[in-house]
Amino acid sequence: MGNYNNMGFLVLALVGFIFLSKANGAIHYYDFIVQETNFTRLCSTKSILTVNGTLPGPTITVNRGDTAFISVHNQGYNGLTIHWHGVKQPRNPWSDGPENITQCPIQPGTNFTYEVIFSSEEGTLWWHAHSDWTRATVYGAIVILPAAGTTYPFATPDAHETVILGSWFKGDVMEIIEEALSTGGDPNISDAFTINGQPGDLYSCSNETTYRWMVDYGKTYLLRVINAVMNEEQFFAIANHNLTVVAQDAAYIKPITTSYIMITPGQTMDILVTANQPPSHYYMASHPFMDGTGVSHNNSTTTAIVQYNGNYSTPSTTPFPTLPLEADNTAADNFTKQIRALASKEHPIDVPLKIHSRIYMTIAINERICANSSCKGPNGNALSASLNNVSFVIPSVDVLQAYYRGNNGVYRTSFPNKPPNTYNYTGDVGNNTIYPNFGTRVRMIKYGEGVEIIFQGTNVIAPENHPMHLHGFSFYLVGTGSGNFNHTTSPKTYNLVDPPEVNTIAVPKNGWATIRFKADNPGVWFMHCHLERHSSWGMDTVLIVRNGKTKETKIRPPPAYMPPCSKS
Repeated sequence: MGNYNNMGFLVLALVGFIFLSKANGAIHYYDFIVQETNFTRLCSTKSILTVNGTLPGPTITVNRGDTAFISVHNQGYNGLTIHWHGVKQPRNPWSDGPENITQCPIQPGTNFTYEVIFSSEEGTLWWHAHSDWTRATVYGAIVILPAAGTTYPFATPDAHETVILGSWFKGDVMEIIEEALSTGGDPNISDAFTINGQPGDLYSCSNETTYRWMVDYGKTYLLRVINAVMNEEQFFAIANHNLTVVAQDAAYIKPITTSYIMITPGQTMDILVTANQPPSHYYMASHPFMDGTGVSHNNSTTTAIVQYNGNYSTPSTTPFPTLPLEADNTAADNFTKQIRALASKEHPIDVPLKIHSRIYMTIAINERICANSSCKGPNGNALSASLNNVSFVIPSVDVLQAYYRGNNGVYRTSFPNKPPNTYNYTGDVGNNTIYPNFGTRVRMIKYGEGVEIIFQGTNVIAPENHPMHLHGFSFYLVGTGSGNFNHTTSPKTYNLVDPPEVNTIAVPKNGWATIRFKADNPGVWFMHCHLERHSSWGMDTVLIVRNGKTKETKIRPPPAYMPPCSKS
């Protein structure tokens, strides 16, 4: 369940038990009780939405290839859904979770049971609410251990620990985003970052509740780091301790020994840490990586204490890690460019070499025109965002239901393969890209196709790094670069030998990133920026992978019960 410090909080027991299935590993059962819970942070007490009364919520622990049934009981005031971030859910989009994409919300006073099917994932993932900004407090870890009879591709660690980086808002998060969308302005920034729900002692009124990780000298720990922060990428480090990164997004990589990591919202990393320093106290710390121009953000630092067990004098000062400067994109790039798949016999990769569908996708912040310049965004307009100049509109009936039943006008299959206008994407962008088209436009893909997506960052309004996430798949990050993608020379730099297999990537500011995957998971799959304000503004789309020709390559039938939509 994790050694989380939730002093004074109401905790409802997580119900979890397993029995063995003869065919596909173990079956696990969990109850998630969604409820309002009082928490004290930053000198004040407020009611927040939680699962089972804790922040972070309960940890789901399985082995590779297992299945978990999670019954979500909504005792809150608003509808919500849960997404199992990074779990491929083969042929089972019904339990993927994004609101009005694969399901309508679980209404207050009702419940819904998710069937979470684990396949090739191994390592650390996470779950979170996928309804507006409820994921600010509704999230938790997923620990996927090696399958029975197998082990890690490194020496078995002595123990493991989970660290979840989060955001804390003094205000009500739903009111914050609702006001921003109604006025067209930028939503309020968070008031603190957190480590396992605690801001740390650099913030007022947090000294007594700073999270502490107790370690034994000489032991090696598997540290599972999750970035659940709402709107900022993060640098993370531990004073005087090396970090050996061995997995990202539940896939093993060639070990990287480093003094810091850069981790984007949505990403997870498995890190070996050896407690080999003189027994004492050491800070772990995290602060944002933000290279955006004129982008409002939280620039504070969250901390926790790595505390050695044993008898020694409490130190008068606690060593603090050296973190890269906030806007140090060189440090961010230097870390991310080291990541390579393990690509071993036991953990092979399979990068598509033949591409059938190629999408060149521009990422932009935009404006929506407001009558009489009455909004609080740039030029009296409202802030919006887009992919290929299309700002996604969430429908009132979920896309999956509409697709399964024959659409009925819920969406259009006209998401473009390239931006409508060619321009200097990372230079002088001009005025023709400021105002996007609005609509629920999706991209259809045939089953089994090799897919390549080139994400192109742009200089429109507010250039910055964008963490892009695709549901239903892990994909290979085969290349990144600065400036505009060159269709002749840039592909020559691709790594097709050992690219990392991930589910969330950082598209560099005014740069590009290329991913590849095989469309072998039929269903309706959301793609979006994991900076929550950008997703709220429309930096989203949907990929629909059509059924194959056999029963085993078609979407599974829907469960007997799905949460009803406001209209059928």
